[in-house]
Amino acid sequence: MKETPSQLPIPSYLMNFPFTISTENPNNIWMKELKPDELQINRPKAYKQFLDLYNFIAGSGLVYILPSKGNFQDQVYVANLGIYLPHIKDSNKIILSNYTSEPRRGEEWVGKEFFDMMGYETFISPYKFEGEADLKYIGENKYIGGYNQRSHIESYKWMEETFDMNIIKLDMVDEYLYHLDCSIFPLTHEKTMICSELYLPEEIKELEKHTQIIDVNIDDAYSGITNSVRLGNMILCASNINELKKGTELYNYEKHKIATLEDICSNEALEPILFNLSEYMKSGAMLSCMVMNLNYNSIQKQLL
Repeated sequence: MKETPSQLPIPSYLMNFPFTISTENPNNIWMKELKPDELQINRPKAYKQFLDLYNFIAGSGLVYILPSKGNFQDQVYVANLGIYLPHIKDSNKIILSNYTSEPRRGEEWVGKEFFDMMGYETFISPYKFEGEADLKYIGENKYIGGYNQRSHIESYKWMEETFDMNIIKLDMVDEYLYHLDCSIFPLTHEKTMICSELYLPEEIKELEKHTQIIDVNIDDAYSGITNSVRLGNMILCASNINELKKGTELYNYEKHKIATLEDICSNEALEPILFNLSEYMKSGAMLSCMVMNLNYNSIQKQLL
């Protein structure tokens, strides 16, 4: 088996510099509710915000940059490109997306070319599927998969049959939280942050058989608390609170989210790290959208 970033003993990720970022084709409800002038991307600011995040992650792990081939407006959001399968130990397998979002169709072929060059075995889902953003790894061969927004349940049945995966399937009903990472974040292999009120009691009961649930409320989910990335003993999360006016409704929502995240991290001996990604919020995106895990050593190991 060829060695790839996935075999390294350090956290390894994929990102994409936002050369092609655009909001010309609104493809989610957050974007459709913004006025044309509110959608306009400040490119120098977007580049700086990306580099702030990239440089921080690269200081503690390996970050590969996906080439900006083509002219895809959302290519920077690599969490939707696919998912690496860590439960398979004798080969490097990545399932690539079959996009529901029309502006994103074709990104999977850029990813396939890139990963094939690196020695990964790549597979494109025969059913609609939008990557790690909709499918979360929680240990062993167990995953949590969200369906009925951007990914179809048939894709998870195909994965279970093809790759010996055990996927706990959750029906997603909120159009504002259109990917699973908008409501679920595996904090450790034993504990998962989840907005339980978004799911049926029987779904939560099944999930509790596999992971301990740390419940968060829906306002914190809307504010992006689960759109986080773990890097050793740090939890990286987006916040634009410095650009919000104190006392406003949005400011209070953001303040509550930060306080909740700080409490959760304190209980788990983790440290929250916040990044202003306001330019990417114009795409309806948060921090986890910009990072794809190439291994899960970020959860298994603490930073020195």
